[in-house]
Amino acid sequence: MSPIDANERMKRWRLLLGGDSADGIGITLDDRDAAMDRAMAMLYDPPQGPGSGSRRGSLGSSAPNAARWLGDIREFFPASVVRVMQKDAIERLDLHSLLLEPEMLEAAEPDINLVTTLMSLSGVIPQKAKATARLVVRKVVDDLKRKLDAPMRQAVAGALKRSTRTRRPRHNEIDWNRTIRANLKHYQAEYNTVVPETRIGYGRKRSELRSIIVCIDQSGSMGQSVVYSGVFGAVLASIPAVRTDVVAFDTSITDLTEKMTDPVDVLLGVQLGGGTDINRALAYCQTLVRKPDDTILVLITDLYEGGDAKEMIKRAAAIVSSGVKMVTLLALSDEGAPTFDEKNAGALAALGVPSFACTPDKFPDLLAAAIQKRDLNQWAAENQLSTSRAILKDAE
Repeated sequence: MSPIDANERMKRWRLLLGGDSADGIGITLDDRDAAMDRAMAMLYDPPQGPGSGSRRGSLGSSAPNAARWLGDIREFFPASVVRVMQKDAIERLDLHSLLLEPEMLEAAEPDINLVTTLMSLSGVIPQKAKATARLVVRKVVDDLKRKLDAPMRQAVAGALKRSTRTRRPRHNEIDWNRTIRANLKHYQAEYNTVVPETRIGYGRKRSELRSIIVCIDQSGSMGQSVVYSGVFGAVLASIPAVRTDVVAFDTSITDLTEKMTDPVDVLLGVQLGGGTDINRALAYCQTLVRKPDDTILVLITDLYEGGDAKEMIKRAAAIVSSGVKMVTLLALSDEGAPTFDEKNAGALAALGVPSFACTPDKFPDLLAAAIQKRDLNQWAAENQLSTSRAILKDAE
């Protein structure tokens, strides 16, 4: 290892350990590294002295100080690290009230965690900060739509084509690739051709081939799931071949379907927190079902029912028995396995309703599998997602 590499390595250890004499390294930092160290100290240094609630270099209660700190970390660290430090600052230093200041929002790195925090504060954002808050949410939503729009459209369109195949297609509806593969056993060598005894086609296109109901729990623990659900709901609402209804609930029900043209309005209108009445939400979703065999109900909740759990399970059973394809997502987020109500998850699993956490990149494929009426437990296993049944078994 060269002396330069050794010095760089020791400097990184110095920045990691902090500036107390206990680090024992004795490295002198240049001006830029010292500024980086101060930025980290404001967030991560422990309280001074036993029982002290103060922090050395704390951000304090000043929006300008916090905004300057946010600007510093954006200069020193890559965006992925900034997002982690920003989330830590909000949680560790209780900066929620400062997020209501325009200068604070302008300095922050827009990300899904910041949007979730703004959603939880939406009812108290002052007028002077509303425009800035909207810009922050808009940037995150637009970024997510750019990433998620194409995969969702491709997955849904492909699944619809496959699910509407017919054995008696018109000539212009024949899927020639699949037809040839299905008839290779009828190859006539003397004529160098295949006799298509079985023809496979896509069938006639209808204006709406599937109905998708997205039912979103907006209780406090479901923040990221609400953001992703809102974006996916907006994408689905723009696909003519599917009818999309989006419903949000806590102890009350809000039908967001007509607002999905602009998910920013939806997200800033959501008030995270409060109770949960899943049974009531499912009752409303039942009224939206027109053709059960062509309907997919995606219930996004951790299954902690604040209402009548027995009635909730009965209602889910009625929905499934009517022919609706139902799946419960315990979370739709980037994070790991969520906490959830194991008893309710087990009861739904007994009805044939799988429950599992799903990351946003897997959600388009999940919908495609549901459209094709595949076994979603098998799909989850193929995609290395633990269903509630598997999670519960591991916990035994």
